[in-house]
Amino acid sequence: MSVALGTHNGAAYLGAQLESILAQSHPVDEIVLSDDASSDGTVQLAERILERHRKTDAATPALIVLQNTAPLGVTANFEQALRGASGDLIALSDQDDVWRSDRIARAVQEFTGRPSVELVASEARLVDEAGAPLRRGLLETLGVGASLRERLSSDVAFDELLKRNVLTGATMMVRRELVLRAAPFPRSWVHDEWLAIVAAVGGGLAVVDEPLIDYRQHDANQIGVTRLGLGGRFGRLRAPRTERNARLLARASALSERLPEIATRNPMVAELVLDKLAHERVRSSLPPHRAARLGPVVREWRTGRYGRFGLGAQDVLRDLVQPV
Repeated sequence: MSVALGTHNGAAYLGAQLESILAQSHPVDEIVLSDDASSDGTVQLAERILERHRKTDAATPALIVLQNTAPLGVTANFEQALRGASGDLIALSDQDDVWRSDRIARAVQEFTGRPSVELVASEARLVDEAGAPLRRGLLETLGVGASLRERLSSDVAFDELLKRNVLTGATMMVRRELVLRAAPFPRSWVHDEWLAIVAAVGGGLAVVDEPLIDYRQHDANQIGVTRLGLGGRFGRLRAPRTERNARLLARASALSERLPEIATRNPMVAELVLDKLAHERVRSSLPPHRAARLGPVVREWRTGRYGRFGLGAQDVLRDLVQPV
């Protein structure tokens, strides 16, 4: 059992996270800490905590440090941590969260109950910088209700993940075989999104409804949570579209290049990802003037791809009104 811990200037929160890992009811064998060029003593703090714990507990997990002299970025740093882990099961960890004491045990239970599953994610309790609970859970904030959670744990997970990623790496545990099949991770994708979609075309995934971690929200989050309320939705309608659509096109291109060779037993995957690529090409090439977009957006709407590969009417409205 391994933990892949990605860090970058997170010494202020790292202690609480490591203590929660060391207090797990199901112990871990190793912690692979991939540090992305921290300058605040993050690595030294981790070494001190593990050494202090080892003095009173001989079963303290090994600490393996991979230290980058120049930052790799979130995706490459986590890929490095995951590929450096030797356990059959690997739990992903952010430096600023805190695990429930049975986080590992509950995920292992899911893997045991469904031997084909390659990735287990969970709900998380959102907390503020001081660790005080916020009003909603992570999945609830992302708009993931009971029906969608069931679909993500079924054989239609791939269809859902083609629309948008709703699973967060800090809540994930994965099989080592998944990491090896998914590597190298495309740079246009975030590591957790890529692992989830590769798992969806393989052995599948499972979602635990219980909040197994406290997911801390603060100004220094490299990847945080945006509340999907009415204000947030209107804000996205006013946001420039060019950079976002270029990013979506790059992701669809990587998907069409990589996923068919990974999902060789499912020929429908190649057809679907090419169709998604065509959809993102249309969206990326829409005219800069809003009035001129109406025709191509309507034609694209009639193909059904707005609903198949996104949020349907929400994305139509976005494409019609967003500034360049």
